[in-house]
Amino acid sequence: MAGKRARERNTGALHSTKGLAKGEKLLIIDDDATLVKLLRLTLQSEGYEVYSALDGIEGLRCAFAYRPDLIILDLMMPRMDGWTTCQRLRQMGDTPIIMLTAKGAIPDRVEGLREGADDYVTKPFDTEELLLRIAAVLRRAKRPDPETPLHYDDGWLSIDLAGGSVQREGQPVNLTQTEFSLLAYLFTNAGKPLSTEEILDRVWAADDDATPDLVKVHVRNLRRKIERDFHQPQYIVTMRGRGYQFCSRKAKN
Repeated sequence: MAGKRARERNTGALHSTKGLAKGEKLLIIDDDATLVKLLRLTLQSEGYEVYSALDGIEGLRCAFAYRPDLIILDLMMPRMDGWTTCQRLRQMGDTPIIMLTAKGAIPDRVEGLREGADDYVTKPFDTEELLLRIAAVLRRAKRPDPETPLHYDDGWLSIDLAGGSVQREGQPVNLTQTEFSLLAYLFTNAGKPLSTEEILDRVWAADDDATPDLVKVHVRNLRRKIERDFHQPQYIVTMRGRGYQFCSRKAKN
């Protein structure tokens, strides 16, 4: 096993297979060469174009070179661990990230989400579950319906759903795909309280393991990024007993 991994590292630890159906590009970053090979074959059979790397440093190079639509990222890796790799990936952009790791404790899941991951799958995992999670995260990453309101600007917060960007005081706000999907759902329903169950159904879709705590974590992260004072939110307001509501401020002319 060790010799095989060494040989693959010497050849760049990079593989690509073109799928026939979906066409989305996936990047697997994991130091388990056997698992990577199995995942690559499975994802190929589902119609994805797949790249892989056996450590975080090579993974960053692949992410920059191939601009994947989604990244599957292991936590425990040599040279650069998953936490650091996730942070570096977030500096590069908002590509959806699913963390794949043997650590299943709640604190590790929360830390992964805090670092910018969009979802979290624990090893050993069911292949069908992983495929459903990949499809769900990719679906959340898609742009909103053209008939929904696309722009908002009150001088402090600017939202451009069509362009997929958010600014605070004229400076870009780096949101994960899930955070952007959550903000988009709240914004397009501005003035309407949305229950945690509604948010889970819309934003987390087919993810049966998503819980109300997951919504709370993402709402907290989103508030930290867009509010003037996240302790006293003005945009994403908690409506006691009813859920969360996006409150528009006076729009900029």
